[in-house]
Amino acid sequence: MTTIDTTAITVELPEAFDQRWSRLPGLQVDGWRITIDPAEYFFRFESNTWLVADWELVKSQLLDVDETTESAVEQLALDFIKQHSESTSDAARVLATAYEVYAYLFREEHLAGLGLPQITADHLRMLREAATLMALNKVELDGHISNVGPCWFFPAATSVVFDLDDEMGGMLDEVYHGGWFNEHRRIESIKAHAALGGRLVHGCQSVPDQSGGVVAPYGASMANFRDDLAAFKAGWIAQVYVHRVNPAA
Repeated sequence: MTTIDTTAITVELPEAFDQRWSRLPGLQVDGWRITIDPAEYFFRFESNTWLVADWELVKSQLLDVDETTESAVEQLALDFIKQHSESTSDAARVLATAYEVYAYLFREEHLAGLGLPQITADHLRMLREAATLMALNKVELDGHISNVGPCWFFPAATSVVFDLDDEMGGMLDEVYHGGWFNEHRRIESIKAHAALGGRLVHGCQSVPDQSGGVVAPYGASMANFRDDLAAFKAGWIAQVYVHRVNPAA
């Protein structure tokens, strides 16, 4: 891997993360404090800048704006990003922003309408935590994937951390990228992800393919993204599963 900066990333978040995240190399969780060693944590770390916008601004100026026949929700998000986002090399700011995004998207009020009674508030917490860490992954405009951490591979990472079996890990992944985001949820997702400078895209169709997701900038080459992902995913997924405490899970 290529490392451009080995300075530790430290952030304190409003929610205490599960201590078992420390099972992953380079990641240390101490209650509300998370410390990441980029050299150990990332499979690929080529960029230490991210695009972010103030979450309070997203809440006040974007979340309640409706699309029209002249301006689709994607255009609203793109315009907001152009006007309000800025580049930052402060990874802690990215994580703090991502926490707010996913605390909003994976809030408990949606459980009743999900149609999956086996998914609980505790599962939503797992989703919030994993998606927050996922925000440090990055795709460039040319489609090249510049940053890849274990949370790119969502079912693998959550199975390691939360001792989920394959069935529940797959179900959680479906909630993450599939069934949860019906059109109402999708619109929420597009608006909320403006705080992270892009839109949530997935490299997979469904659970068995397990190609993960990332917040990518609008205009990024999805063809190059797909090809880059296909070249590395199998080996790195296997490296994540190595850290299972219960390999039979």
